[in-house]
This record gives sequence, structure tokens and C-alpha cells, in this order.
Amino acid sequence: AHIEPAIGIVEERLLRAVATASRPGSGDPLDTAILEKGARTEGPQLATFPFTEDRRREVAVIRVSSGVVLCAAKGAPETILQMSRLTPSQRAIWQAKLKAFATSGHKVIACCERTLQIDTWTGAEPDGDYDFLGLMAFADPVREGVVAAVMNAKAAGIRVIMVTGDHPETARAIAKEIGIGPAEPRIIEGDDLGRLLDRDGTEALRDIDVIARAVPAQKLNLVKALQRSGEIVAVTGDGVNDVPALQGADVGIAMGERGTRAAREVAAIVLLDDNFRTIVRAIAEGRQLFINLKLSFAYLLMVHIPLVVTAALIPLAGFPLLYLPVHIVWLELIIHPTALLVFQQFPPPGGLERVDRRPKGQFFNWREWTVIGLVGVVITLVVAVGYERSLGIGRDVEHARTMSIVALIVASATVTAGLSRLSTKAAALIVSAGVLSALVFVQTPAIAPLLHLTPLHVDDWLIASVGGLAAGALSALMPHMKDRQFQNSGQ
Repeated sequence: AHIEPAIGIVEERLLRAVATASRPGSGDPLDTAILEKGARTEGPQLATFPFTEDRRREVAVIRVSSGVVLCAAKGAPETILQMSRLTPSQRAIWQAKLKAFATSGHKVIACCERTLQIDTWTGAEPDGDYDFLGLMAFADPVREGVVAAVMNAKAAGIRVIMVTGDHPETARAIAKEIGIGPAEPRIIEGDDLGRLLDRDGTEALRDIDVIARAVPAQKLNLVKALQRSGEIVAVTGDGVNDVPALQGADVGIAMGERGTRAAREVAAIVLLDDNFRTIVRAIAEGRQLFINLKLSFAYLLMVHIPLVVTAALIPLAGFPLLYLPVHIVWLELIIHPTALLVFQQFPPPGGLERVDRRPKGQFFNWREWTVIGLVGVVITLVVAVGYERSLGIGRDVEHARTMSIVALIVASATVTAGLSRLSTKAAALIVSAGVLSALVFVQTPAIAPLLHLTPLHVDDWLIASVGGLAAGALSALMPHMKDRQFQNSGQ
């Protein structure tokens, strides 16, 4: 975006030196942009000293003639300024220019070069006595939708911390642009992180939004510190320097487009579009999937509790068998398709909602367990009492069995409707199919005897249905039914 040569340095020389210190085919977007702008110095490359987080520079050594080598270096401006022959006042001028670029959100690198007689070069990296050539400022626009995604994450109680190797002022400008932290983000440099943690422990992280000039070890220390404070930590990254943090995080998320192979291999998730917005959508989908699973298991428990309890206790109490094998098969053909098809199709909501933190390993909270137990007990009582009452009237086992099975099927359909709110086509279809199977199997004279059932009168249907409806309706008390995902299920 901006090229700022030093006094007496032509732009072409600056571009050639920066390109010489870059690596073709590295995949680094910075190197790609540089090599599109300038041509490298011709000549055999004798050595390359690659960029690392602790050195913060890259140096290439090129033989330009029989007895002379050219050393070109690019990297963090603070590092390049220290390697260059500049007076204190000159350094102050360039630091002011650096701050101006960084404050406007630019990523800034500096460049310098020097020549050596080949017979004086030992093969080690020359680290001083360079001619300073100038600065280059790069613009990395924020992707569309990222600002809204960060806002959604914050509203949902997800804390977003920026960790970068860039200049603090660059990090501050980007953080402001995308909404990380308050109006004035709280920033520290990576070198200060360890001292803060040693002094204040994990409490020091409460007031930090951005960590600039961070190296791999510091990124990993941040992850471990957050985990010690009880946080579940997800880390996004694309480079080799992000690998330790990606490995140490609870969820490592690598960038698929520009990410290095090392980052992709250690990450649990690879983003194909490299967009933070996709992470937020994935969290929403993951939360909805967890709710779907809870609904499915809640339904299985609410229906299987009465099925198992009545199948065991009624014969133990001296009454004839309530369920024959064919009835178990019939009921399971209703129960399992319901659990598999109805509660797995709710789409993620349009936005993230703030959720209560659950203790690790907890699936249902105590309120949900209370509702599940209450529904299971009430359906059990309806089925058992209805069976005992019908059996006592005329000692007709098939009539009593039919009444109880119809009550259980109606209760199952009501539980399905109560948990799903019939918000999908599958829910309405499964509920209708279950009730319809009871009508067909019970009221068809040719089928009922084969199933050891008997057709019911209208008043019998009314009694069984009312009992099943009343018991199953309690399922609507599940606390999470108040969440917004069902209002958004059509999106």
C-alpha cells in the first residue's frame, strides 16, 4: 500500500532488496505480494537465514560478482533499524513513520542491505552494519462479515483475544476495526505476558484484549493460562509458529487456504474459507447439535422409563404380561425412528445466544433431570394404573393391554410434540405415523388378534388418549425449550 524509501534510495533499489530477501513459492502472502512488485537480485544464492519469531528478520546472501556478496534483510522495523547504521535522531524519525503506518492498521516491514567481500564472509548471518533502505506498509483488509461475527461471539459470552506478531499499533487499529475489546482495546506485548502471569496469575488475563509481538512459546503460555483459569480455549492460526498453540488448545482451528501444512496437520478443524465468521457459525451449529442430542436422549429416557418399568414390575406384581415380544418390536419401531429423525434436523439459529456454563461432563442439568424423571414417572403411572383398572373391570387381558399400549403411544407422540414443537416436517410426520399405527393395528379386526389386542370403543380411546396426552404434555417443561432456536428453526 505504501513504499517509503530512505533519503538517497530509489524505490527500485528498495523493491529489489525486499524481493531478494523473500522466498519464491513459500506460500507466505507477504512474500507473494513483494515478489509481484519487485524483481530479485540476480546471482547464485549462497545462504538464507529464514524469518523466526525470536529473530524477526529474514536475510538472503547472494553472490553478485566474483568477489562480492550482497546481504539483503527484511523484517520487523525495530529489528532492521537496530541492524542499520543510523544515528539516534534518524532512528527516531523512522520510528515515528513506523508508528504512523501502524496506527492506520498497516503491517509494516523494513529493509536493509550491505555488501561483503566473499573472502571475509564466514558463512554466518551478518547481523549489523547495514544500509537502511526504507519501509513498506501492507494493507490486509478485514474480511466481510468478521465485525458482525465478533459482535455475535461477544454477545454469546465468547471472549475473543487477538494474538499477533505485528506491531502493537497495527494490532490496536485492527482490534478497533473489528470490535475486539472495548472502544480502546487493552494491549500488551508478548514479552510482558510472562511477567504479568508471574505477578498476578491468570487474573491478569481478564483485562487483556490484544497481545502483540507474540512468539510461539508465548502463544502457548496464553492458552495454558486460560485453561488453568477454567476456560475452554479455541485457537486459530495458519503458520508454523502457531503449531504449539494449536496443539495445546482444546480446539485447534487451522486456515485451509493460506495455512501451512504443519498447522493443518495438528489442528482439529481446518477452515476451507479462512474466515472467522465460519467459526462463529460452526459454534452455533455445534450448540444446536448438542441441543438436538439432548432432546433425543430426553425423549428416549421419557419413553423408555415407563416401558422398562411397567414391563418389569407388572409381572412381578402378579399381573399377566403387559407386553409381548411383538409389542416391544412395535413400540421400538416408533421410538427409535422418532429419536433418530425428529431431533436431528433442527438447523442452527440465526445468531449465537448466551448460554449457561455447564460443569465438564454434565449432559443434563438438575432441572432437566427433574422434568425427565417427572414425565417418566407420570407416564409409568398412567400405563400401570390404566392396565390394572382395565384388567379389574372384566379380567380381559387383551383389552387392558390395548388400553395401556395406546396410552403409551399417545404419550410418546405427545412427548415428541412437546420437545420438538412440531417445528419440522419430520416431527409432524413421525407423530402422525405413530398415532396412525395404533389406530390401524388396534381397530382393524383382522390385525388386532394377531397382535393379541382388541378393538377399543370410542370411550376407551378417549380415556387412553387423555391419559397419554396429560402425561406427555409435561415434557414441554424442559428448560431449554424456552431458547430461541425453535423460533429460528425455519431459517
